[in-house]
Amino acid sequence: MIPRIGHAPDARQRYVLRPGAYAILPLKQRFLLTMQVADDIDIQLPGGGIDPGESPLQALHREVMEETGWRIAAPRRLGAFRRYAYMPEYDLWAEKLCHVYTAHPVYQLSEPVEPDHLTLVLSGPEAIAALGNDGDRRFLSTYLSRPLG
Repeated sequence: MIPRIGHAPDARQRYVLRPGAYAILPLKQRFLLTMQVADDIDIQLPGGGIDPGESPLQALHREVMEETGWRIAAPRRLGAFRRYAYMPEYDLWAEKLCHVYTAHPVYQLSEPVEPDHLTLVLSGPEAIAALGNDGDRRFLSTYLSRPLG
């Protein structure tokens, strides 16, 4: 069973399943993140929705490139969580099924091409404090607490 992290769904609300792939991207003792600057600022693990016909890994590579401009290598799945949220950019109440990976940022090809996204590089503690959802924070905290080696 995939755990729910965050708010329980509202029984009166209809949610659309929205699977996505997200990455923890260590970069020289820091972490590559994305900051969405629309009406509010939201700092996130890079990633996003899996399009029809796309595998989670294809989506991960595409979304990281769109949101950060970086190519990644050696993705490894860490797990998944679900959360319930309103997505204003789609005017959609979503049951987000978030597949979380770790991967190595290889090189930056461009600035982010996703509208309203900026790239951030923060230390582990800064990233945990800044991330906008409990699931991202929990996965990064667990990643940071793993034994090295």
